Amino acid sequence: MTLPRQRGLTEQAATTAIDTACRLLRLPSIRNEFADIADRAAKDQMTYRGFPAELLMAECDDRARRRSERRIKAAGFPREKSLRTFDFDANPNIDAATVNTLASCEWIKKGQPLCLIGDSGTGKSHMLIALGTEAAMKGYRVRYTLATKLVNELVEAADEKQLNKTIARYGRVDLLCIDELGYMELDRHGAELLFQVLTEREEKNSVAIASNESFGGWTKTFTDPRLCAAIVDRLTFNGTIIETGTDSYRLASTRAWLAGAWGREAPQPRESGRHRGRRGRCRGEL
Repeated sequence: MTLPRQRGLTEQAATTAIDTACRLLRLPSIRNEFADIADRAAKDQMTYRGFPAELLMAECDDRARRRSERRIKAAGFPREKSLRTFDFDANPNIDAATVNTLASCEWIKKGQPLCLIGDSGTGKSHMLIALGTEAAMKGYRVRYTLATKLVNELVEAADEKQLNKTIARYGRVDLLCIDELGYMELDRHGAELLFQVLTEREEKNSVAIASNESFGGWTKTFTDPRLCAAIVDRLTFNGTIIETGTDSYRLASTRAWLAGAWGREAPQPRESGRHRGRRGRCRGEL
């Protein structure tokens, strides 16, 4: 389609021509913001170069925002979490300076691992999702998964002769976030499949994990001691380890809320124990 060109267009004709051109060139942000930017340009007496620069920057900014939103959606986070909403005062075990350094994503650029270790309710998953979101916003490809879900997917892929393709897919992302590692016991086959994913990514692309078990307790999840040692080695070499502690601020927050709502006789929630499924393929997601 060729747009008719003529000198001395009326304001309405010029606006129509700009709208049509933006549609053809797929410039939705310029199309939507042109009128406001044009009014501001006239008011601020922008130069001929300054005005189109404002238009193009608006388009670039909006495209960057939409790409970021697509990466966050593709990561598969179960809920929105950000570093802005993390309460560092509630958990002094987590050093804000260390987390802010991690938010720069240099560790992802270097392909280094991250381990978040601590009891339930200490902020591991929040931190994992928040740092993953930061990475996606900075242009990195991120994938979030529960450990049980990942192992089940690998087992099914092996059964369907699609294991190499599945491992390669997880190997391509810049950051793989594995949550709830340690909640369920894995048989040797499941542990070996997970080991293959970690080996595929070793020193090339980053892995971040959140676990309720200290490394010494991982033999309950990975029952083969040698395989367990190899997995720990791959998840800690040149990496960062953050211990979030044992005091659940989520539980403390619930108790505080109940105290305010019910007074001194508020019923106290019970701390949930750590549950483990039977050996073999993981059946549940805790």
